[in-house]
Amino acid sequence: MAQEVRIDCVSKTDRYNPHERITNVGGVNPDGTRWKLSEREAIEGILAGKWQFYVERPRGHRVEVIIARSAYGNQYLKTVEDGEQPDNLLALPECP
Repeated sequence: MAQEVRIDCVSKTDRYNPHERITNVGGVNPDGTRWKLSEREAIEGILAGKWQFYVERPRGHRVEVIIARSAYGNQYLKTVEDGEQPDNLLALPECP
């Protein structure tokens, strides 16, 4: 069974452009240490059944992170449609 992991931050190629690609996702482990994965590592972990990522923003509003495919066939991470704008994942703060 996949481990549920909350994403708290992202790194993007252009932080001020909401449509730029995410390069890394990150968060905080139960022991308080920070973790960070490349988008590719996160996608591979989802596909392998190792992790199931989610975003919780605001607190109590949990949204699943899924793998999507661009028109060019590239895989990327996004949240399921919940009617919120901007996208929950893209709106997260920059990872330290």
